[in-house]
Amino acid sequence: MMHSRAARLAAVALLSLLFCNLAHGQDRPRARDLGIRVGTFDPGQLNAITDVAGVRVGHATLIRGDSVRTGVTVIFPHAGNLFESRVPAAVAVGNGFGKFIGSSQIQELGELETPIALTNTLCVWRVAEVLACWMLDQHGMENVRSINPVVAETNDGWALNAIRSFPVTRSDVLQALTATTDQNVAEGAVGAGTGTVAFQWKGGIGTSSRVDPAGQWTVGVLVQSNFGSWQDLLIEGVPVGRELGRGGVHPNAARESDGSIIVVVATDAPLSDRNLRRLAARALLGVGRTGGYAANGSGDYAIAFSTHAAVRRTAVRGAMPDTLRTAELGNANLNKLFNATVDATVEAIYNSLFRAQTLSGAHATVEALPIEQVQKILQNHGAIEHSR
Repeated sequence: MMHSRAARLAAVALLSLLFCNLAHGQDRPRARDLGIRVGTFDPGQLNAITDVAGVRVGHATLIRGDSVRTGVTVIFPHAGNLFESRVPAAVAVGNGFGKFIGSSQIQELGELETPIALTNTLCVWRVAEVLACWMLDQHGMENVRSINPVVAETNDGWALNAIRSFPVTRSDVLQALTATTDQNVAEGAVGAGTGTVAFQWKGGIGTSSRVDPAGQWTVGVLVQSNFGSWQDLLIEGVPVGRELGRGGVHPNAARESDGSIIVVVATDAPLSDRNLRRLAARALLGVGRTGGYAANGSGDYAIAFSTHAAVRRTAVRGAMPDTLRTAELGNANLNKLFNATVDATVEAIYNSLFRAQTLSGAHATVEALPIEQVQKILQNHGAIEHSR
């Protein structure tokens, strides 16, 4: 009996290791590797949100046993103490079927005072608590009596994750907060994208960036894609989902949710929270270009922030905010940033799909988007060139 139990545990451990290797394997191509060029602006050096100087991203990927497939992703606007050096920020809502902790204060004050964390629906409160505690433990925060942790979510419990087990722990959140990078960002089934599904294929984390033609400002986008359950995946206007004629969720039972997407937009352009709200709204246009239509049960949110030093808001501990600096780009200068945001959002969603690996979990197996079939469909429609 003991031998049998030990064998089962060993098998589960081996299976978990296999899934972990698959989830972290980054050998699948990004959109640009297939010849997909979204828009006319060039991406930054990394084609990632981390092309915006100072932005860092951290993941904690949870693949445990045969049923936990979830995680945490955090985005830092800069390396300093965000409570003391706040960045202007804004939220746009495409459809509000979601739990976006901290969003009302951002809408009211127009500023961000903690990193942004992404996770699954039932773990937002635990992540928020750990994030708040972590911030209050930082040097110089001893007298702080209020903090606004910002945590967004999508529901990964319909196919891959045993969401009712509340699997995210304090150590998982701390891992995401401390294991950050300002370089290449892992994509696909990692972090908060580990258990997500998009357009009935494996979704996840995706990122992209754009530099305005003058080379002055950069826009970076990161998405947690878990949307499009009943929608037709469009890639460069081609109805790829329809032409594939099937979805990648097996067993292909009707899902109880329309899904959700969170879009995080970073820019180094000096923008006020008012114009950041306009930037965030354009990110939702990018979601629409991939086939999303903000379904009734979908939580579609975008949050945008500026890292520019001139628009940061300083706070004196235990007192009211000090001076508010208002140097910013005027409205007439925003068109290129709007364009960059839409295109980077589209490509980030593509990358979340292309980079994700097939994964089995609590209720189903979700296949990765079939690269060769998609490539052939796009070639037949003239969206990309035929391979030579």
